[in-house]
Amino acid sequence: MLKNIVSAKQFDKATIEHILETADQVRSKNYDPNALSGKIMATLFYEPSTRTRLSFESSMLRLGGGVISTESAAEFSSAAKGETLEDTIRVVNAFSDVIVLRHFSAGASEIAQRYSRVPIVNAGDGNGEHPTQALLDLYTIFSKFSKRDITIAMVGDLLNGRTIHSLSVFLALYPKIKLVYVSPEALAIPKTLRSHLKSKGIKFKETLDLNVALKTADVIYQTRIQKERFKNETDYVKFKGLYIIDKNSLKQLKKTSIIMHPLPRINEITTDVDKDPRAVYFQQVQNGLYIRMSVLLYLFDKTSKKTR
Repeated sequence: MLKNIVSAKQFDKATIEHILETADQVRSKNYDPNALSGKIMATLFYEPSTRTRLSFESSMLRLGGGVISTESAAEFSSAAKGETLEDTIRVVNAFSDVIVLRHFSAGASEIAQRYSRVPIVNAGDGNGEHPTQALLDLYTIFSKFSKRDITIAMVGDLLNGRTIHSLSVFLALYPKIKLVYVSPEALAIPKTLRSHLKSKGIKFKETLDLNVALKTADVIYQTRIQKERFKNETDYVKFKGLYIIDKNSLKQLKKTSIIMHPLPRINEITTDVDKDPRAVYFQQVQNGLYIRMSVLLYLFDKTSKKTR
């Protein structure tokens, strides 16, 4: 049983499967709406968020718990006065039963767990990880493909893409799945992830060509070129728009394939793709609610089934 959720590397396959199964029960409305009554979740976000923050808050409310929050912790908390993350965690854990933390620094959640007596959930730490996003991504993939011998292509800024990092770690637990990484060399997967995959005996392919992935992959996981991760505008502009999925891309894609995206998107998936049944990124968003409800039930060791 995990006390904190800070990295995908904490999970074994049994824990993942348990959370996914609970998400299925939640999705079918087979859960106790008062399971977390009396519990309070603090959402402490130092970076902007729409999907992650609101889905966590909605999850807690749907389970009967309460929420305390700050719109932008870097600006509207004592962090603006110079308070350290360590001290903020010491304070916030006095008011809450679980802390959901998003921070601009990789490893922030790992630091936070050392100073908290309540569970810490990593909701994204800079260019580090985003484990609950990876869980909902896995849930989306497995809801579309019952077999575990598919090809998954991840596209875009793979160096800074924390969703890619966490999802890759989870997928390494399923050795029949083939991984293809599509990016310019400057934005390729980090050395730490490459080493992790090799240590698990996972074979993967790296390419600069999106067309290769479109023709062969069962899952296209498109990502945004993240402007906030670049030191200057010139570097960002150099890579922005390098990989775009549009109506013409759909002609190369298999009929059974799906297109995913953690969102938000800028221009890397055109809006004329949205109506194609293979575009499932808004289903991903919905799945985020089920998974985060499941994660909260897991952390508090509550059954997802309705009380009789």
